[in-house]
Amino acid sequence: MADGSQPWTIGRLLNWTRQHLADKGVDQPRLCSELLLAHALGCEKIQLYTRFEHVPSKAQMDVLRDLVRQAAQRVPVAYLIGRKEFFSLEFKVTPAVLVPRPETELLVQEVIDHCRVGDRQRWNILELGTGSGCIAVSLAKYLEKAWVVATDISPDSLAVAHENAVRHGVEDRVRLVEADGLVLGEKVVPDGGFDLLVSNPPYIADDQIDKLPPEVARYEPREALAAGPEGLVFYRKLTEGGPRVLWPGAAVFVEVGYGQHEQVAELFAAKGRFELVTVRRDLAGIQRVMHFLLVG
Repeated sequence: MADGSQPWTIGRLLNWTRQHLADKGVDQPRLCSELLLAHALGCEKIQLYTRFEHVPSKAQMDVLRDLVRQAAQRVPVAYLIGRKEFFSLEFKVTPAVLVPRPETELLVQEVIDHCRVGDRQRWNILELGTGSGCIAVSLAKYLEKAWVVATDISPDSLAVAHENAVRHGVEDRVRLVEADGLVLGEKVVPDGGFDLLVSNPPYIADDQIDKLPPEVARYEPREALAAGPEGLVFYRKLTEGGPRVLWPGAAVFVEVGYGQHEQVAELFAAKGRFELVTVRRDLAGIQRVMHFLLVG
């Protein structure tokens, strides 16, 4: 970011940063440049366009240079600014958690649509692998009848999820539990079992991690991505242990990776315990969210 003869106005900085990030292969370079500049200036993104001719201070420029340098090295912008929007809510994120993704919003919407049908007074929901808490918090925020137990194996992730639950005023209906998969204490499971299980689990095959975009492969927590040689380890555990914590008739919603839906459907059908209800495509046309019913 050379000084040049012209002043570094916000408009000029946006254009330069967008092009620089695009040259480095960063996805959505325009949005990333807006987020980084707004963060450096301590303002809302929309305000950049009302201050196009404003020249930032030297201190603000120094902050921006450091942010752009890291973004060009493919550090996720969400980690650099410490937040990410998900389901119209802002969530704190750190390198301890996956960056919330748009396709996971489909998972949340499917659960919300399911829970809004009928006159049930309470939904006892179990979320496995909560990470930032974006799924659990969104469900509690938009479903007044939802009481969510959200688990994660990482204490650091649970700390982030707690902050997000407090931020959105749902900490009284989101219980955070440190647990490895479905290994839950007796006091965690409600009488009769949970009404619904939801999860965006690790589903990347181990040998595919290094082929992911650098933002993911280098910086996001591997334990939240890798799931064995086929990427199916978690789904096997869920089909084996799920019936122990769910009541008969409970719903299960899971996110799956590209091309995995048929294998996942076979795993759930193998022992006759689960019935496939629907498979939903995301905006890219990928079969992304699967809904099962516990029948046996």
